[in-house]
Amino acid sequence: MSTTPNVPYRLEFSVEVPGTPEQVWQAIATARGMSAWFTPTTMEEREGGSLHFDMGPDMGSDGQVTAWEPPRRLVYEEDWAALMGKEPDALSPLTSEFIVEAQSGGTCVVRVTSSGFGTGAAWESEFWDTMAPGWTPFFDNLRLYLAHFPGQEATHLEATAAHAGDAEALWTAVRDQLGLGPEGAAVDVRGATGTVERVGDRQALVRLTAPVPGMLSVYTWDDGDGKATAGVRAYLFSADAADYVRREQPAWQDWLQNLSVPA
Repeated sequence: MSTTPNVPYRLEFSVEVPGTPEQVWQAIATARGMSAWFTPTTMEEREGGSLHFDMGPDMGSDGQVTAWEPPRRLVYEEDWAALMGKEPDALSPLTSEFIVEAQSGGTCVVRVTSSGFGTGAAWESEFWDTMAPGWTPFFDNLRLYLAHFPGQEATHLEATAAHAGDAEALWTAVRDQLGLGPEGAAVDVRGATGTVERVGDRQALVRLTAPVPGMLSVYTWDDGDGKATAGVRAYLFSADAADYVRREQPAWQDWLQNLSVPA
């Protein structure tokens, strides 16, 4: 039996970022830009172009650009049903719209709307409830990218490890063992120095200055079933970043796996 999606879902927020509309457009509407603050992205940069977000091992989201109006408006659709492993007729596409509005003083406001239609299933409302806390922290990355690394290409470092227990206890262990202080504090994170830019709910964002400039996001989340995952995600901006990642990614992986988490 097929179902007809008619239950609307919607998420709206806005963020003020430094830069001209053209610089902001490069960051939000090109593969190179999106990959530098969000997730590794491939995109045909035109209306009707295909789109793919790489979300980690064996995970990704496919879509299509449905409006392309540089430097003001981008709309794309993702295959929400395929992403969630559901029947295609149970869900509409997941539509995201970005509108760039220039402000006085060299900043822009980016207005973001994501919407879709489902059937009202419990997992759908759970998806939308977790979408905002999962997605909006990336826009702090966008702000930091435009402030310090506009137009630059990122090299990615990513590592995660699962532990028994809950995300809150795991976050306390991560924060304490990395020595993450409050926003504005200088920090040495396993030999990389920088400044804590944001501390959120079980997550922190560090602007790295040495040995490789970039951004480091550290976070934990609940997996359910009495388990939680700790992760790091870095966007690095220098010619020797790839060598650094080859050396440091396995070391981060070991560090995360060997975290000592109080029972």
